Amino acid sequence: MTPVYDDLLSDLRGLFDGETDLIANAANAAAAMWQYLPDINWAGFYFLKGDILVLGPFAGKPACVRIPLGRGVCGTAAANRATIVVPDVHAFPGHIACDSASNSEIVVPLIRNGVVIGVLDIDSPRLDRFQHDDRIGCEAVASLFIKALG
Repeated sequence: MTPVYDDLLSDLRGLFDGETDLIANAANAAAAMWQYLPDINWAGFYFLKGDILVLGPFAGKPACVRIPLGRGVCGTAAANRATIVVPDVHAFPGHIACDSASNSEIVVPLIRNGVVIGVLDIDSPRLDRFQHDDRIGCEAVASLFIKALG
């Protein structure tokens, strides 16, 4: 993992210490990712309500509020229970464009006690922004987030 993710995770451990509230931790995680990760234009969370992902805390421009399970990158990652790294969102079938400036994206499903509760979503205006180290780092952020919920 890169030093950027080491620093981000260290900060998140401190922010999450003793805090189990989903919204508080998501808000701090989104703000920390926004601060630490270069070349991004959106970082945040969607939480699953029934079969719809609903916008949670984020940093960046206003975003799509509801995404059906199985639609777009976020809905697909949640439905498949697997991280998706998209080098060019314009080539992703069914991509939902909340910000036309976004060109690449990584989405990590949030799985708690075997149940998908939402996704961690990060967008970049740069094509092919997210590499293997980002996948490892973002999955570590998601894991730490879930663990903090208790």
